[in-house]
Amino acid sequence: MAELKDVLIEATKAAGQIMLDYFQGTFTVGNKEGINNLVTEVDMLAETKIMAIIKANFPGHSIITEESGALMQDSPYQWIIDPIDGTVNYAHGIPIACVSIGLRHQEDLILGAVFNPMMNEFYFAEKGKGATLNGKPISVSNKVDFRKACLVTGFPYKWPVSKEHPIKVFERFIMEGLPVRRLGSAAIDLCWVACGRFDGFWEYNLSPWDVAAGYLIVAEAGGRITNFDGEPCDVFHKETLATNGHIHDDMLARIKR
Repeated sequence: MAELKDVLIEATKAAGQIMLDYFQGTFTVGNKEGINNLVTEVDMLAETKIMAIIKANFPGHSIITEESGALMQDSPYQWIIDPIDGTVNYAHGIPIACVSIGLRHQEDLILGAVFNPMMNEFYFAEKGKGATLNGKPISVSNKVDFRKACLVTGFPYKWPVSKEHPIKVFERFIMEGLPVRRLGSAAIDLCWVACGRFDGFWEYNLSPWDVAAGYLIVAEAGGRITNFDGEPCDVFHKETLATNGHIHDDMLARIKR
C-alpha cells in the first residue's frame, strides 16, 4: 500500500504543478460534446503526466481517464483519473479546479487524492485510515438542524431522464431559504463536504472520474454517500448525495418528493 500511496501522491502533485504553471496563462481550449463542455491543452498535458507516472510504476494496472478513455487490463487495480475537474472554471481563470485520482482494488476504493494547486489544498484518504487536508485530519460537520444547513450542487451539461427535474429539486431547497452554492467542480464539492464547509451535496449525471477520490474522502471523514433512493453509491452510478449523515434523510425527502 505504501508504494501505491507514494505513486498516487506523486502523480496528483505533478499534474497539479502543470495546472499551476499554466493557470491564467495562454493555452488552447476546445469543446467536447456540447458548446460549454470544455477540454484544454492543460487537461491533456496533466493526464499524460499522470498516466506516465502510473504506467512506469504499475504497467499492469487498469486506468480510466476522462480524456483518453479506458485502458482495461487483467488487474484488480483500477486508477480513475480526472486531470482537471472544473475545466470551465480553470479555462476562465477561476481558481476552483483540481486534479482528482481515485484507486480501486476490485470493487473497493482504497486511495483517493484531490489537489487544488491554486488554493494549495491537497485532500487525501486511505481506506480505514481517515481523511486529511494538507496532512491534517478532517471531518464532516456536526450540523443536525437541516434548516441551518449550507448546501452545494451542480448541474449537468445534459439533463437526465428523471421524474424529478434538477431545477425543480434545486427550487425546493432554495424555497426553504437554504443557502445553495454551485462551485463547478464535483470533486471539490465532495471535499468541502468532507472538511465541513458544506453540510450536503447532490448532483445528477456525474462520471466515475468526478467522484472516485471524493467518495472515499467523504466516507473517511465520517460522511454518508448514497444515490437518490438511499442506496450505497458506486462510482459508476449517475446520482450522488453526500452529506454529514445528520441531514441525509432530510435531503433525500426533498429530492424524491
